[in-house]
Amino acid sequence: MKQYVTYGKIVLLVSIMSIFTLASITSADTAEDITAKPSCHYCGMDRAKFAHSRMYIKYNDESTAGLCSIHCAAIEMMVALGKEPVSVMVGDLNSKQLIDAEEAFWVIGGDKMGVMTKRAKWAFASKDAADSFIKEHGGEHATYETALKAAFEDMYDDINMIRKKRKMKRMKMIEHAQ
Repeated sequence: MKQYVTYGKIVLLVSIMSIFTLASITSADTAEDITAKPSCHYCGMDRAKFAHSRMYIKYNDESTAGLCSIHCAAIEMMVALGKEPVSVMVGDLNSKQLIDAEEAFWVIGGDKMGVMTKRAKWAFASKDAADSFIKEHGGEHATYETALKAAFEDMYDDINMIRKKRKMKRMKMIEHAQ
C-alpha cells in the first residue's frame, strides 16, 4: 500500500516546525537573565511576564540582581549602596530585549499604566520608538538618571498604591472563599 504525502501535510509539518523554532528563538533571547533570575527579588513578580520593563544589574563584585521594573531597581540600588553597578540593563518596551539603561531613550508618564508605579517609566532602544510612544500615549522624554530619580521621588505613593492593591486582592480572595 503506497502512502502519499499531500501538500497539506507538508504545509502542516513546516508550520509546526516554524512555531517550535520561533518559540525557541524567543526563549533564547530572554533566557539568560530571566533563567538566572526568574522573579523579581523584591516583589516576586515574574520577570518573563514583565520582560518589557525588567531590569538586570551587574555589580563590581560579580553579583547580580534581577528586577521587574525601575521601581524595584531603585529599591535594590538603595539597599546595595555599598556595591558599584558596572552594568544596568533594562527591557525595551517594544522588543522586550535588554538594552543599556544609560543609553536607552526613556519616557516618563503617559496614559499607559506603569509597572509597580503610578507614573510610568519606559525605556526604548531608539528615539523614534520613544517619540512614537509619546505621540500615542503622552509622556515626556527623559534620561536614565531622570527616570531613576523619578522612581525614588514616586516611591512613597507607589508603595501605598501597591499595598492598597494587595489589600483589595486579599479581600477578594477571602470573599470568594466564603
